[in-house]
Amino acid sequence: MHAAERPDARLARRLRSLRQQHWPGVKVTQQQIADALGGRSPLSLSLISSWESTRKPVLPPTKRLIGYATFFATRRSVASEPARLLDEGELGEDERQVRDRLYAELLSLRFPETPPYGDDSGMFDARPLPLAGSVEDTIGGGTWFFPDQRPIVIVSGSLPSPYRERMLFTDPRDPDYVRSHGMADLDALIEVHGHIRAVNPIADVRILRSEEMHEDDFSSHLVLIGGVDWNPVNRDVTRRLDLRVRQQMRPNDEDPGYFATAEGDTFTPVLDEAGGSLVEDVAHFFRGISPYNAQRTVTLCNGMYGRGTYGAVRALTDAKFRDRNEDYVRKRFRDAPTFSILMRVRINLNGAVVTPDWTLPEVRLHEWPPTVGDG
Repeated sequence: MHAAERPDARLARRLRSLRQQHWPGVKVTQQQIADALGGRSPLSLSLISSWESTRKPVLPPTKRLIGYATFFATRRSVASEPARLLDEGELGEDERQVRDRLYAELLSLRFPETPPYGDDSGMFDARPLPLAGSVEDTIGGGTWFFPDQRPIVIVSGSLPSPYRERMLFTDPRDPDYVRSHGMADLDALIEVHGHIRAVNPIADVRILRSEEMHEDDFSSHLVLIGGVDWNPVNRDVTRRLDLRVRQQMRPNDEDPGYFATAEGDTFTPVLDEAGGSLVEDVAHFFRGISPYNAQRTVTLCNGMYGRGTYGAVRALTDAKFRDRNEDYVRKRFRDAPTFSILMRVRINLNGAVVTPDWTLPEVRLHEWPPTVGDG
């Protein structure tokens, strides 16, 4: 590896060396890599070759890096023909450790602008983390991928006491106590937790209620689920950040509340006049630098109602919409360290959430920055 070598060429050289030198005496071909990483649809040899080319390197999507790490974690990958990736449950503990170390190394080569995985000294430079990975990934990149693989804390609000008292198993003294029954926005929590875990397989991902947060938790990547009514951490972050959109707390259960923009516009959910059911919610997605730790990010997903919060999450997890929405984010905001989208979240006739399509102007109510480079 040469000191002046381009970062993408370093990754290419490492991928080639893994194939040629990782297991002495074992010859691994590009065809075996293509078979294993592609599964039922083997990748082309030209694609594998492009990832190994130091002259004209092509950066592989992040999901392929976890594939490489899994492949070279064990010789059992090439014990049969065609070569294959072992499932998580098939890997032994030693193999998982090898996989995790390889993945961390490949990530540091794929994203050289971020602090090296495992270095918690705080001595790295202050450049912001990339806010989105490659939209080429089916799953394994995008806004929910955190290149440094630091701990990620998903922060939930708690249902107020009158609501908890009407639910079963919310009392810790109950033998059948269920901790999650007292959490707000469960649909959104389940959706985002599963997706973040899948995209960041070696990161520590936890769900905490706002009152469970300790000092060290605030220095993690934070994903705040739910509005300012029931999530005090959301309220504190909103107070500390210069947001162009702010959620107004609902004065009572009958008042739906609203979002207000810095320009003076307000946006309110739409309720069915006949039965009072929700027809359209208003939701906010914000990503920026954490006010608690400049080397970490904070993400807000909140609606006036729970289904708005769920819609804000689904915009970047729904398999049918996430790629187009990620593509919109990258083209619209490029590498801006902060972006904000206020959106409509429509509810269909059976009460289900319609995933917001950010490429439709009528879905986007407010965006910031207004144009890339504007303040």
